[in-house]
Amino acid sequence: MKTSLLAGLLAALLPLTAAAQAPNWRSPDPAETLVIDTTKGRIVVELAPQVAPLAVARVKRLAKEGVYDGLQFHRVIAGFVAQTGNPNNQDGGTSAHPDLEPEFTFRLTPALAPQVAFVTEASDGRTGFLGSLPISAVSGGEEARARNGRVLAWGAYCPGVFGMGRQADPGTANSEIFVMLDSARRLDRDYTPFGRVIAGFDVAQALAVGEPPEAPDQMIRVALAADLPDAERPRLEVADPRGALFQAKVAALRAEKGADFTLCDVEIPVR
Repeated sequence: MKTSLLAGLLAALLPLTAAAQAPNWRSPDPAETLVIDTTKGRIVVELAPQVAPLAVARVKRLAKEGVYDGLQFHRVIAGFVAQTGNPNNQDGGTSAHPDLEPEFTFRLTPALAPQVAFVTEASDGRTGFLGSLPISAVSGGEEARARNGRVLAWGAYCPGVFGMGRQADPGTANSEIFVMLDSARRLDRDYTPFGRVIAGFDVAQALAVGEPPEAPDQMIRVALAADLPDAERPRLEVADPRGALFQAKVAALRAEKGADFTLCDVEIPVR
């Protein structure tokens, strides 16, 4: 009984210790930050190569090749999604590169797990953040039974998450990308998530609506922050989800919403 009590106390203290040690703010890596200048303004996306390395490499490549420059947001559904990235400005368009394999799930390895901050832990699963990307993962019980320490996890389609579009075949992601305008968790483990908006979500919400829109907005220029002239790079700091500031925000939201609290209620502070 004493051993169990001590273990429980230690488990409760671990998140607090991690929060106390982690910094409140971090600077996104310019090489993993996508800057999308649109006809409505700028959208800044933090990429998640730990979750979808193939998709991130493809988006980076197409940005460097200028494929995305000038393309329309050809399908925008209010309260759901905004799609772009097809060279023909229609569903089904592709780049000159081969289709990608699905990256619907990934593994939280022992090296990657310390980077995650969980905000909900239930008997049937956990949710949290890997950088700015919301994720879900198997339960702590399943993690304890994982003999190789590689825990199954997947991106969560909350507002601002970017994903790869595809056709009916799961292995047809190519160049099309979309940004979530609201939550749609039914897309989890069915489309590859590769990043999340850290600035300019209001721009995404202001895009002209339609399938296609009567006067579509465009991506004027898409580039990695690292490839932009220094004066044009976004200067942002993002709250570290492992830090005390972020944990306090989550605690306040949980107290406000009670049993209705979900991962997608959490917005990551940016300054």
